This record gives sequence, structure tokens and C-alpha cells, in this order.
Amino acid sequence: MPLPQLTVYRHDRRTRTLITLVGEIDLESAPLVRASLEWCLRDGIRTIDVDLALVTFCDCSGLNAFLHAAQQTRVAGGILRLHHPPPILARIVRLADCGFLCPGSQFVPLSPSGSGTSVAPLPAPPHGSVPLAPVLSGDVR
Repeated sequence: MPLPQLTVYRHDRRTRTLITLVGEIDLESAPLVRASLEWCLRDGIRTIDVDLALVTFCDCSGLNAFLHAAQQTRVAGGILRLHHPPPILARIVRLADCGFLCPGSQFVPLSPSGSGTSVAPLPAPPHGSVPLAPVLSGDVR
């Protein structure tokens, strides 16, 4: 079985982190997303910003991983926010009425045909100009 095509980058600042995901989030790579976000909480991170600008695909298993992480983060007294969701994830978030994951994002209401696109996503917060180095890549089980 081939390894999932997803790489996770993490840049911490005290109790805040910027997670940048690169690649595809699907049934095989969603466990990597879930584990990465759980490790943030175990490390004392309470504000998790997830930059999805370089994600080329995300299905409902990715949404499930983000919803689980958001719930766990809220229980720990923190917040998880998604930034720059790819169009497919923006549509899934809109259909599932989970806009709280992307605060500040403006979603166009669904038209009767079901087509609508996200508008003006909230930019990921700056964490300084630090070169990205992968912290996790591949399959986590």
C-alpha cells in the first residue's frame, strides 16, 4: 500500500502553533492529521491554526479529523481554526454547517444547483519567516 501523499509542518510559539498541511487528506492520510493535532494538545498548545493553502484534496474523512480535533481543543480550553480551505473542503464545511471551523471566512450561500464557492478566506496568522521543515509525513497508525 503506498504512503499517503501528505506532509505536516509545525511552527510553535509558546501555546500557539501554525500547522501547514501539504498534499491530500483522505481516508488514508486523515489519521496523520488527527495524530498531528492531538500531539499539539499533548504539548500544551491551545491555539491551533491550520493552513490548508497547499492541500490539493480533502474529503469528509479530513473534515471528521478536523471536527474531532476542534472538539478536543475546545475541551482543553483552546481553539482550532482552519485557514485557506481548498474548494472541496469549503463545500463540505458549508454542506455540513461547520463554518465555525473557518472563522472569518465568508461562504457564498449554496445555490439551488449546489454550486457556491468560498470568498476571501482568513489569512493564516504570521509566525515569522521560518523555513518549513516536515515534522510528519506518511502513515501514522
